[in-house]
Amino acid sequence: MELRQLSYFVAVAEELHFGRAADRLHIVQSAVSQQIQRLERELGAELFDRSSRRVRLTGAGERLLPEARAVLAAAERARAAVAPPAGLRVGTSTGLGAHLDRVLAAFARRAPDVPVELYSLPAAMGVPPLKRSREWGRLARVAGGGLDAAFVRAVEPVPGVRVHPLWPDPLVAAVPAGHPLAGRTEVGVEELAGLPLAVTERRTNPALVDLVVGACRDAGFEPLPGPSPGSLQDTLASIGTRPLWTVVYASHARVLHSPRVAFVPFRAPGLALPTGLAVPAVTLSPYLATLLLACGDHEN
Repeated sequence: MELRQLSYFVAVAEELHFGRAADRLHIVQSAVSQQIQRLERELGAELFDRSSRRVRLTGAGERLLPEARAVLAAAERARAAVAPPAGLRVGTSTGLGAHLDRVLAAFARRAPDVPVELYSLPAAMGVPPLKRSREWGRLARVAGGGLDAAFVRAVEPVPGVRVHPLWPDPLVAAVPAGHPLAGRTEVGVEELAGLPLAVTERRTNPALVDLVVGACRDAGFEPLPGPSPGSLQDTLASIGTRPLWTVVYASHARVLHSPRVAFVPFRAPGLALPTGLAVPAVTLSPYLATLLLACGDHEN
């Protein structure tokens, strides 16, 4: 007796039709009939009454059906017991730096057998301009089931997604290493008024741009426009060769190696964006609770 024969038997018993059972199993009807006949020969009993226009279970078939279902369910549990655990798909946010390393280490301690797949998503395309940010792209993937969770910063609620607050991410000023401000332990936003600001386009990261530009205006000046934004690497390279400034997440600045650029904290209260973990409104992955605990572990 084979598991395949039992699965064919259950399909016919539930459909009471060999043709529909074959369609359900995605095989030809003759294969179903052959395997059922082989099973009947092995058991020494007819399982279906084929004497009328309808297919009906015989007494032996009725007795076998619950046992066959139980065997198939047990086989599925056996497969699941040895199958590798499904991975956790997590969208990452630029500048997480040491935060991400610590969270992943804490998650590995709590769930050592669960792999984590990280996705750094580009801006969402084919949507209105205000929704082309990296944050929106990650939120859309979470809402659509393409990601189990995603780190996001300063986002508005999106249907189908819940955002759990995690920690504030302070920003630091990046200035040329030879600039007088480079040796300071902290800097006020107003002290950067004479330097052009090189910052990403607002459509890419509206929360960050609004925070920085708003801080400049609160300090009494309109920031001077810097060169066209590129990657952070390109921006830092430009700052190393000309008088410019930009902002970098403090957690990211700690892992960057740019000898011609100095990172200076802002004077308290400083600038910061809140980081959160976006998850589906209806939890799908059994490991999300563990990931949230790991996020809390890393702060303790």
